[in-house]
Amino acid sequence: MKATSPLLLLGLAILMLSLSCAVPNPVFNNFFPCLSSHSSPLYPISEVFYSSNNSSFLSVLHSYIRNRRFSTSATPKPFAIVSAKHEFHIQSTLICAKQCGLQVRIRSGGHDYEGLSYVSQVPFVVLDMFNLRSIDIDIAKSTAWVQAGATLGELYYRISEKSNVHAFPAGVCVDVGTGGHFSGGGYGNLMRKYGLSVDNIIDAQLVIVNGTILNRESMGEDVFWAIRGGGGASFGVILSWKIKLVPVPAKVTVFNKKWILENNATDVVYRWQQVAHKLPNEIFVRAVPQVVNGGQKGKETIQVSFVGHFLGQSNSLIPLMNERFPELGLLQTDCIEMSWIESTIFWADLPNGTSIDALLKRASEPDIFFKAKSDYVKKPIPKAGLESIWKLMIEIGFRGLMEWNPYGGRMSEILESETPFPHRAGNIFQILYYVTWVEEGTVDSDHYINMTRTLYNAMTSYVSKDPREAFLNYRDLDIGHASPNSNESLSSAKVYGAKYFKENFDRLVRVKTMVDPDNFFKNEQSIPPLPPYV
Repeated sequence: MKATSPLLLLGLAILMLSLSCAVPNPVFNNFFPCLSSHSSPLYPISEVFYSSNNSSFLSVLHSYIRNRRFSTSATPKPFAIVSAKHEFHIQSTLICAKQCGLQVRIRSGGHDYEGLSYVSQVPFVVLDMFNLRSIDIDIAKSTAWVQAGATLGELYYRISEKSNVHAFPAGVCVDVGTGGHFSGGGYGNLMRKYGLSVDNIIDAQLVIVNGTILNRESMGEDVFWAIRGGGGASFGVILSWKIKLVPVPAKVTVFNKKWILENNATDVVYRWQQVAHKLPNEIFVRAVPQVVNGGQKGKETIQVSFVGHFLGQSNSLIPLMNERFPELGLLQTDCIEMSWIESTIFWADLPNGTSIDALLKRASEPDIFFKAKSDYVKKPIPKAGLESIWKLMIEIGFRGLMEWNPYGGRMSEILESETPFPHRAGNIFQILYYVTWVEEGTVDSDHYINMTRTLYNAMTSYVSKDPREAFLNYRDLDIGHASPNSNESLSSAKVYGAKYFKENFDRLVRVKTMVDPDNFFKNEQSIPPLPPYV
């Protein structure tokens, strides 16, 4: 046998070493040893590391998946999960993933609607933030520091422990993680009074690619601007937020008034479009159209729920609504007075009287499949348009609902450029399309996803144009996406970037180029840097 050249052997050895992060198992070849070398007796990595052959791996992975579309056997899985308990674990994960050529997906609550916080098509690890959930309230200063793994419910509960006249303007889904919710521009029923979550953030801690932890002063105003509505996962790992609490009265009023087509629901919705965004800032009335069984057996109709929240008592609300929106027919018997913290239970669609301890409960594995899309409406949809929408919903058997969320108030006072979230003045309401199902298999999934797209397409003439705007936190890959490894990611990103961020997209790209020029933090809808990058 012919002898092999020593130089060839050396070359092969170098080649194998350079490929050792890619084959056959990058976790055990390099990633875990790297983490171990960065470990500390105080913060051992072994306590937070789950490789794919660990007996707890799937339970940890699935426990923070909120959409069954991304918990199937066919869904790509990470090589490992690091469930960080200390900032040191975050720093080590970033340094070692970069050294080993692994992508990092960052998950705080697992509510990314397209699963981008825990799914990738390239070798990756999940950095789980659920253990980092401390909340430090300073009622005297009306501020709080909130770690990214804390849920909205936990935040609301901790505020209520300190005060019954303080709140924070954020979402009504109480098991959502604050890390992603805030960084995408989270909203809730206080937005007409106080704006979005991002409008009430005053500081943050961000871990960038080299492991450095930055605060508002050290990251600079450009980066601080970008992470408040531009999606934090494009720029680094959000460790914590400093938020400004807002005042609320000791008693608020909620209601859920339902109308069906046969009782002139279309007239009420048409009037809602004209007045909901002009009501006093203390009033938020969401309209929720959905298909329900009608009075006649086997016949379906449309029911519209008008779900309201008023920062005050019903004896002030009723006369105001009778004057400004009499078509709703709001009665004293429709209204429930409660504390603000109790109203979070109402908005979470839990039974009246449920203990606020429910806010501390974290969801387990997902029980439904869903697909969501979003839109913004600039002018009222005519009655004929509403009737055509209802007809289509019934014809296709729309399995889900739409949420129409009124704008105006504080939302119209904040400039589009003040944060990356641009959907401000000029919008009368936002739409969420939300379809759910429980049937297994791709055939059923395709059916329901196409159902969502059918309704969305039918709404084209009634919603914003050039671009057709969309909300980042209602992630939708249908509006455009880029391959995380593509050299064309900037041109692809401009498509979805214009819809999510409008004119703010260009500034986000410039900030990305400053803080992450090599595009380490990326996903199918992330902000890319200016080329050249790797």
